[in-house]
Amino acid sequence: MGRPRESPDKKCRFQNLILEDEEECQIKAVMYADEIEQYADKLKLINTYLISTARVKLSPTSYGKPIHNLYWILDKETVIEHIKPSNEVEKPLPPPSKLNITTLDHIPHLMVDSATEIDILAIVLRCGPQKYAGRSHHRCREFTLCDNQKNQFLLTLWEDFGEIGHEIASKMAIEADLIVILRRSIGISTFQGLSLQTRFNSTVRVNPNYPQAVKLINWAKENKSMLLSRASEKTSTSSSVTPMIVTPTGQQVISVVEISSAPSMGVFYVEAEMSILDEFQEFCVLECSGCKQKKRTKNRKDFECPKCNRKTALVPRCIFQIDLIDGTATTTTFISAELGEKLLSMTAEDIFDITCT
Repeated sequence: MGRPRESPDKKCRFQNLILEDEEECQIKAVMYADEIEQYADKLKLINTYLISTARVKLSPTSYGKPIHNLYWILDKETVIEHIKPSNEVEKPLPPPSKLNITTLDHIPHLMVDSATEIDILAIVLRCGPQKYAGRSHHRCREFTLCDNQKNQFLLTLWEDFGEIGHEIASKMAIEADLIVILRRSIGISTFQGLSLQTRFNSTVRVNPNYPQAVKLINWAKENKSMLLSRASEKTSTSSSVTPMIVTPTGQQVISVVEISSAPSMGVFYVEAEMSILDEFQEFCVLECSGCKQKKRTKNRKDFECPKCNRKTALVPRCIFQIDLIDGTATTTTFISAELGEKLLSMTAEDIFDITCT
């Protein structure tokens, strides 16, 4: 069960739920506006209900690739009856045990697109502070996740997920044991590496009571010292750069020459020397502060953006070309945005002042 949220256009409030029947088949349900308050005291986690006359609709694909093809709408005309243990006709269902999760070690092998959504179950190792990231200064918080195979990923909770992020951070500050989260409908980002991030339909549960989660919680208790030492060695939560993947244990590191012969596009792990051969490149571009469209100009005066359909400003964005070199070959790539600023130890504004004025 998710928490009440606002739609991207701010026109309505909604709340997501995952329902499961006696055969452990699952479907997403949604409540809107007044129904959220109407059912707040009635619908509780791990309770059994007889639900009839719910509306059934095709899942929208505007904000991602949904896990469920259909979803239910629980509205004023939906009949919801709580099945209590004392009910003589219907008996409550046993606690749910089915999870359609994607393991962390499998994520690098997925054919990822911008709409892909997955469910994960993982231990929270580290929690970064709330901050404002990106050129649009969106509010976010970064978490280092781990599984029982010691694979690690960074997860970013964006914007209105700050409330659950604060809850997790508070629990980590006062509880002796590590926290396990079940994250549903999260996205995979390939920007500056491979990482995880919240999506419009994402939900999160802290220390859920699924058998798989209980097993992972117990494993985390037994291996807490080892897990925290690995997190401190490999991950920094104080960094202001966009999160990048921490290479999972057991993943194959390939040579640069093998990248060109790879059968498909994807994420590759390489060990290579990074070199900037073109020292006279500009190291930054100007782009629209709204739509982020790059412009071939060095003049920062306000202009009428045809895409944003309004007068806006041009802002600098760090981007530069590097060569990756190992013993087999050399390949060229680009580094941009916050990661580029960190490597150059300068902000995009500083870079623009030096190279473009």
